[in-house]
Amino acid sequence: MCDQRPADDGNTFRRRHFLLASAGVGAASLAGCLGGNEGGGDGGQTTAPTAVTIPEGATCEVCGMNIRQNPGPITEIFYQDKQPNGHDNPARFDSVWEAYQYEFEKDDAGWTDVTFYVTDYSSIEYRTFEEGGDTFISSNYESSAFVPATEVTYVVDSSVKGAMGRDLVPFSKASDAESFQSEFGGSLATHDEVTPEVIAGIGR
Repeated sequence: MCDQRPADDGNTFRRRHFLLASAGVGAASLAGCLGGNEGGGDGGQTTAPTAVTIPEGATCEVCGMNIRQNPGPITEIFYQDKQPNGHDNPARFDSVWEAYQYEFEKDDAGWTDVTFYVTDYSSIEYRTFEEGGDTFISSNYESSAFVPATEVTYVVDSSVKGAMGRDLVPFSKASDAESFQSEFGGSLATHDEVTPEVIAGIGR
């Protein structure tokens, strides 16, 4: 759908937005982010795993593209008693909308997600850059860049693109999301407000 693009380019310009002095991943025991329950099958509490750094060569579960070779927000989903595409958890995605699409499908298939992590653009230094007439946002692959999806405000369908076109850009601070929306357009949504209809409506 979208050509592979380098996450960094020497000809792009830098813009620093909303860098926080410190930010933690938080919610070390978040569970059931998209309708799952807090406990396992026996009713006991499930402790959510922490986010992991995206390894070299990791590919998106949906489009198959190399995550580290593309810009934009990244997503990780840990599942209970399931291994996505034959590898260890988490399932990995080079866009947020693909992750939701995948999660909705797996939810219908009876999978239980334990934790749903997204890039937190409130806690990292990032840049937007122009390429081929489009505006893109940089990626961050480190574990410290992720935050539970339940803790963010998304800017949905702004003019800024990621690996697979327009996306949901996550911010743990609502004021950062509002500032981004003011500059780049789009609408605001929380995790609970992201539905299959919202994902289907994102322009790409």
